Formats: sequence, structure tokens, C-alpha cells
Amino acid sequence: MALPNLPGNSFNPNLGKTRYHKSHHFDYRNEVSMMVGEEKPGIGGELLAGQKITPKNSVFPSGEGGNLPAWVAFDRQVLCFDAYFQEAVHEKREEQYRIRNSKIYFYLEDDSIQVIEPRMKNAGVPQGTLIRRHRIPRPAPYDDTFYTVEDFNVGNEVNLYSRIFKITGCDEFTHNFLRKLGVKVNAPEAVPADPYTKYRKAMDESMQPMRPYEKYDTLKQFLDHDRHVLRFYCHWDDTDSMFGDPRQMVLHYFLADDTIEIREIIQANSGRDAAPMFLRRARLPKEVSSLRQPGEKTDRTVLNVFGPTGHGGRYILDSLKTGAVHEEFYKDSDLMIGSVVSAWGRKILLCDADDFTKEYYRTKYGINNFTPIQYKGTPQGRRAREMPPYNGFGSEEDSLCSCMGLIPKPPRRDFVKFMEKDRHGLESNVLRFLARMDTTKPIDMDRRFIISYFLSDDTILVFEPPVRNSGIIGGKFLERGRVKKPDQPPYSTRLSEYYMAPDLYVGGLVIFNNHKFLLIDADEYAFRYMEQHSDEFPQANVDRIFEKLKELSKGKTEEVKSFFMRNDPSNTGNVQYEQFRNLLMQLSENRLAEHEIMTVGRHYMLRKDDDGVDLNTLAYIIQDLLRKHNFDININKLPDGLLQADANKCGYLHPEVVMTACKALRLPVPRDLVWALMTKCEINQEGLLKYDTFLQYLDWKNCPVVAPPNFQGTLDETWKGTMASKQVQVINYQALLNDAFGFAAES
Repeated sequence: MALPNLPGNSFNPNLGKTRYHKSHHFDYRNEVSMMVGEEKPGIGGELLAGQKITPKNSVFPSGEGGNLPAWVAFDRQVLCFDAYFQEAVHEKREEQYRIRNSKIYFYLEDDSIQVIEPRMKNAGVPQGTLIRRHRIPRPAPYDDTFYTVEDFNVGNEVNLYSRIFKITGCDEFTHNFLRKLGVKVNAPEAVPADPYTKYRKAMDESMQPMRPYEKYDTLKQFLDHDRHVLRFYCHWDDTDSMFGDPRQMVLHYFLADDTIEIREIIQANSGRDAAPMFLRRARLPKEVSSLRQPGEKTDRTVLNVFGPTGHGGRYILDSLKTGAVHEEFYKDSDLMIGSVVSAWGRKILLCDADDFTKEYYRTKYGINNFTPIQYKGTPQGRRAREMPPYNGFGSEEDSLCSCMGLIPKPPRRDFVKFMEKDRHGLESNVLRFLARMDTTKPIDMDRRFIISYFLSDDTILVFEPPVRNSGIIGGKFLERGRVKKPDQPPYSTRLSEYYMAPDLYVGGLVIFNNHKFLLIDADEYAFRYMEQHSDEFPQANVDRIFEKLKELSKGKTEEVKSFFMRNDPSNTGNVQYEQFRNLLMQLSENRLAEHEIMTVGRHYMLRKDDDGVDLNTLAYIIQDLLRKHNFDININKLPDGLLQADANKCGYLHPEVVMTACKALRLPVPRDLVWALMTKCEINQEGLLKYDTFLQYLDWKNCPVVAPPNFQGTLDETWKGTMASKQVQVINYQALLNDAFGFAAES
């Protein structure tokens, strides 16, 4: 007995319910009001009475592992089914229907389907992709849904766009996947035979000859020797014909099909057209015969023909080839170094071969003698090109360029050398020498000149420092430019020789425009650069100088020992540079240059911390250089850079750090002067420099240094640095005797 529908006797269906929203069922489409939410649930997401929602995609049972979406979990996983469909054929006697096999691919990631028909030979119908990949809807009245994985199984029929496909089988992956889904996979079914296929097969079998034709199989040779080419260097002597001359050829033999091509090597200015091919690639016959008549040369010959002409005629093939025309062609066994090949009547001699060809004949035929045949004559030396003499207009290089081509071009500058040897920070790449005139005129004997050699473009600048009350105006003596060596004809067909860097050394004599200059000294940078590049400057090569000293000291061992004993009675192992120089000059009989003696002295000199320059004088010289260049360290933020480098804010930095900061700001002071100033400033026990004192000596605006009383003028701008010869004072002759002469002085 049911309970009455009274309060307290019925259940409240909304008890515990929290969702009361309503779905949107009605809306406008194309300005027409209609119901659009047939598949949407009712109030609170509950299904309406009689409503059943079907899933839009395939539903897979949840298993172990991560909850990944289908497009990630089933990426590149495809179900493959074997199927066929029957296609009706109208108005044809041989067939009424046709069975067409196909492959159905079901992509698990998005439920898309693709149908492909395997291509068959001479099918007569378009094959390949029948249905491109996309989601296919079910047939009406369920055309609002799409096919899912539940619709596919062996034995099922699927209707794809009104074409019924019968599934007959699947692959192993599809079989295992359907079993894991709980689907019972049916047994594979047989595909019915196609009547037309059987008809074509029977027709082909009836057309098979009783004795098949002879086959020429060249596929194996092509696959084994594709891109394998034998190369021979040939010679064709055509001097017997009128206007003929010897010609060089290259013969290529293609192992893939036994064909030959010949290319001619066209020499430059030979007067011949550069034809791409001398003999086109083809099989080359050994003997030249007349042109055959049509039908005379065939693969097969007919022995007899009987019966009516046309349909119904009979013939017998000549299996013994009694009437065949045989023609011999060149093979790889016929080609050898020293062989003569007849290329349509032209006798071509094989003179040499490449490495691949030699290895091929060595492996296949066991030939090891590949002595080439000399067919080229002795090459004639190229005649030197004679240039017209210099005409006096412009430079010699400029005039020479006008003779090199129809359109004159300016001479090319060695840009790489210019970039490498140009000024980089404190590296000036300029060699400066102190010189005097080699003359007997009293007024010119006391004149001093500064010769600057610029390594970037091999130019020379001569400057004469002004001297008070000398009666000679100082300044530029010779404008910067390349200087010719003396005793050369002014108008010659050859380029003149110019002074280069190795021609300048201390003790050398140079002549600039009929003015003789004797180089008597050089700055520290010049000596250091020449010693670092001793392979370019023989006068600064210590090893080469040692060899000279060993040759000069042969038989003079006692003389050298007695000299050092006289000049060093206390046996300290050191002598003055002037005494050392006199010994070498006496020993070499003036065959050693002054630069070579100074190089040895610099190598064995005693280096002192104090260079003999007063701190006040050194600071005044540096401030004078900064004042001339208007370089303010405060404006260029040198103190800020050193303060930033001082991480501990202790007021001390390593001298290399200070030198790097000066180089970064392009301080217009030579490196030697900066380093000398740092050595004279306060340095602690750890070797760190107190940079506040160093900056104080560089600040010429706020902390100017007064000129020393004995200072004879400021350092000239073109002569930066002190003379290197003044720094060599004392020589350690003990080390010199061990290295150069091979003995030690007696104590």
C-alpha cells in the first residue's frame, strides 16, 4: 500500500542538493527562435525524462598510470583494418561487379578515419587515398554522431558515405588493443574473388610464349658499378694533318654500362673553342664500319616467315643467330696505360690514370705496373713581362698600375699589415732612432735628428729637435713618406728599393736624399721590439751574435780572460759597458755593429730598481705630456675606474691592474714612463701600489709639479722615452763567458 502524498509521508528529492542552475535550451539561429539544447541536461545537471546522452568521442576504460588526454596517450597509435567493398559495373560483358580491397585506418588520438586502396598494376581506375583523414559521421538517422572505436570489429560492415565496407581482418596491434578494451575480436574472413581479376589472369597466362625471348639483364652490373668511372689521361698526336697539333684528352669509362666519353683539355690562349665534349658518352666500337641499313642490326633475327601477310602470319626466330651482325666494343680489359684506342679513326694513346683506376686494375686483373708515359714536352719558361720605364708622373706604383690594365686602378695598400702594425693604445709600432749627420762640416756635425720608422706603412719621418742659440730652425727635416735607397736609376723598368725596418739599426748608415745619417742610438721601445722580432732583425738576434762571437774568439781565449782580469781585479764578475764595448770592438776588428754590441749588453746588464731619474723630474715630464694633450684624469674618470677595481677599498692595487686601466683610457704617456712612475710610488710588502699617490702625480691641474732646476727643457712630443744606451751601465761578463765563449773567468 503506497503512502499518501501528504506532508511528512513523502521524500524530498531536493534534499542535500546544491546545484539548481538551468541549461540554455532556447536561442536564435539565423534570426529564428528554436531549441538548441536537445542534449543539455535539466535543472542542476540532471537528465530529463527519457533523455540519453551519447558520448561524442570514443570512451576508453580508465587504467593504471597518469590521467593523460587522448591526444597525448594515443599519439601516433593507429588501428588498421583490412576491408573490401563491392562496386557495380554496368554495360560490360566481362564483369558485372568489382571487388576492391582497401585499408581502413582509425586514429585513436582524435577518432579520425582514413581509407586507402593499395595500388595495383594496370588497374584502370584511380587508386590511393579514397577518403582523406577526418571524422566520418554515421549514416542517417544518426548523422549527428560520428564513428568511434566501438563500431569497428572483424566481420562488421561500416557505411562510409554510402559505400559499405566489409571488415575482413586487422593487424596484430589492432587485435591486441581491441582485446584490452574487452571486445571479442572475430576470426578473419576471406575476401571474395574478383571476376575481372580472374579474367585478366587467365588472359595473361594464355599469352605466354612457348619459348620465351632471350633476356639481357644489366641491372646487376648497374647496381654494382653505379658511379664507378675509370679515368685515363690521353694524348692525341694530330700533327700529321694540316694545322694539327698535339692535344690532351681525358677518357672516362663508365663501368655501369660500358660506355666511354672523351673530354678535351683546352689550354689557355690555345685559340680553340671550349667544346664541352670531344666524344659523347656511348659504347665505342673497335672497328669503324659503314652505316647499317634499317633492320639489319637488331636484337633478334627472323629465320623464316610464311603464311599471309598481317594477321595469321607465322615466323620462326633465329635462335642460333646465324644472320646476326656482331660488333665488338671496347671493354675495361682493353684499356691499359700504353694502349691505343681508336675513337672513330683517331688514335688516342692512354698515358696515365688516376688512383681509383689503378686500384681497380690492381684488384681485378692483378696489374701492378702503372708507369706513366711522358707525353708533355718540357714546359717553356714564362717570359718575364717587361714594363715601360717610370715616366716621372706620380709614384712608381701608380704609374705601374696604369700599365697593368686598360682601366687604371690605384695601387692597393696592404690593409692587413696596416691594421696589425697601427697604433694600439700604448703600442705605437714606431721605431725611433737618434742620428747625426755623417759630414765634415762643423755646423752640421753637432746636429741631432730623430728618425721615426712607422711599421704600419714602411714610411720614415725625420725630425730635428730645436736647440737654442744654434742658428738652425728645428722641426720637420723630412716629410713622412717612403724613402728610396741610393744609387738607383731614376727612370727604370723595375720598381725602386725602399728602406725597410731591417735596414735601420744602431751603427748603421742611411742616406736620405743625399743626406748621410749615422744612427747612434734608439729608444727603449725600438730595442725591445727588435729583440722580440729577432727573426726579422738580425742585429737583434742574440743567438746569431753568439755564433759570431764564437768564431771571432777562436784562438783568443787567453786574451779575453786577461782583459776581464785587468778590468775586474776584485773578481766581482761585472765590468762597465764602455770597457765591454771596447773589448768586443777590438775582438771583432770592427766587424760587429754597434746595435749587436748593445743587444748583448742589454741581455747581460745588471738591472737596477732605480733608473737614475729623479721622481720630481719624471713626474714633471709626464705632466708636461698630459698638459700638451689636454688629458685630465678627472674628466676621463681614471680615479673612478681605479676605485671600482679596488673591491676591498684598501687604497692599494696591483700595478698590472693600474696599467690596464691607463691603457683602457688611452693615457697619452709611454708605457715605460708610466711603469717607472709606479715603481717610484709607495708599494707595500705585498707588491701593491698605493694608487692615490700615483693619481696625484698625474693630476697636472690640481697638483702641478714644479720644473727641476737643472732640467734643460721639456721632452719633445716626437721623442717619447729616454735613450736605451744610458740604461746599460754594468755588464755581467761571467754569464756571457759561459753562454757565448763556453768558458768561465779564472778567480
